[in-house]
Amino acid sequence: MHTSTPDSPLRRRDFIKSTAGLAAVTAVAGSVPRHLSAAERRRAIGANDRIRIGIIGCGNRGRTAHMEGIQKHVAETNFEVIAVCDPWRIHREQAAAMAKEWYGREPKQFVSYRDLLAMDEVDAVMISSPDHLHTLHLEAAARARKHIYVEKPLATEMAALVRAVDAVKKAGTIVQVGTQLRSFPGIVGAREFLQTGAIGKITRIEEVRNSQRPYWYQYLGRDVKQEDVDWKEFLGDRPMRPFNPSQYEAWYGYWEFSQGPVAQWGAHFIDTMNYVMGSTFPESCMSMGGTTYWKDEHKFTAPDTVIATWMYPEGFMVTSSNAFGNSSGNTRKFFGDKGVLKLDNWNAPAYSADGGPKRDGTIRGETVVTPIERPDHFLNWLQCMRSGETPHASIDAGFQHGVAVLMATLSYQSGRKTIYDPKQRAIRTV
Repeated sequence: MHTSTPDSPLRRRDFIKSTAGLAAVTAVAGSVPRHLSAAERRRAIGANDRIRIGIIGCGNRGRTAHMEGIQKHVAETNFEVIAVCDPWRIHREQAAAMAKEWYGREPKQFVSYRDLLAMDEVDAVMISSPDHLHTLHLEAAARARKHIYVEKPLATEMAALVRAVDAVKKAGTIVQVGTQLRSFPGIVGAREFLQTGAIGKITRIEEVRNSQRPYWYQYLGRDVKQEDVDWKEFLGDRPMRPFNPSQYEAWYGYWEFSQGPVAQWGAHFIDTMNYVMGSTFPESCMSMGGTTYWKDEHKFTAPDTVIATWMYPEGFMVTSSNAFGNSSGNTRKFFGDKGVLKLDNWNAPAYSADGGPKRDGTIRGETVVTPIERPDHFLNWLQCMRSGETPHASIDAGFQHGVAVLMATLSYQSGRKTIYDPKQRAIRTV
């Protein structure tokens, strides 16, 4: 079933054998891996060597975001996409055609990520598979000693998140998590502004993102045929069931594949908030919601109305809420006792003295923060593979937003408050 190189069965057996052995080493969730020194990191790719990239997940994100996103930097960073992988033949062939047009030769095509990772020629991979597969593919790529760009949210289960992070730390390869707002000039400027203390002590941070309908509906109607899909490869560790085109096309709308908008959209906000505030892990979380409006033949299980609230040890509260029955009221605000910072526009955050009980006249009117330029998220990853430096959204940053998201999803499922123990790297309900 898999398209393979002549020696890929042997490579695949060796790959499976090596990952099984390493699993025993990384099984203890309570052992916190140390940071590797520069000397211990995998050797950076030489300045004159071409970076050879494989794409795991060739959907809209893989092709129009990842492939097109790096392609604009090809002249200055010297790379080539040499392999693509996807369970759906249509997307796989579309990605291969793009690579052939850009680089002048056919990339290898695979159904399974295992075969792509078995290619010694591949230096780095970009992971844009469905959310429930992120940690599976991340862990496997780290064990294969590949450099990695991986989409958010980083995980749908805590144990898998810990294993994947441990594998990355052991490998020492360059990992960029796809929370790209850290690379936006406006967000970098907002971080610098906030750290001046101009809006005073911050006690509350909120995000409200609404829409007239859930975003997963836009993916329906793509005429996915069972004979073109490796259904088992898509399901991964999820229970086998008859092929369901709606679940494949619009997996965002099913809890077991995406865990809904707090995990999807909230991951961006939590990571951005951590970056701007300099925070890491929340202490506790409460979340509730449900499918309240969009009930139809597709039987979507991701909530169309949901709210999550986290408390951070620094003494501030963070809320992320979504409702898909009305698009009014979108906002992102940092509330301080001298004013407010608004991130309603990611590219042009603004601040004012509105509402601050200790406002002192220093801030007048609403002012857009001064942007601070730096390489975009894709270019930063490509550059770090040459320099060996840590990317903007490191694996540690991904772990932090991953924990916060999982605290919310566990609270939503259980109806109880969740607590995070950073020493044990464990979430529990109370």
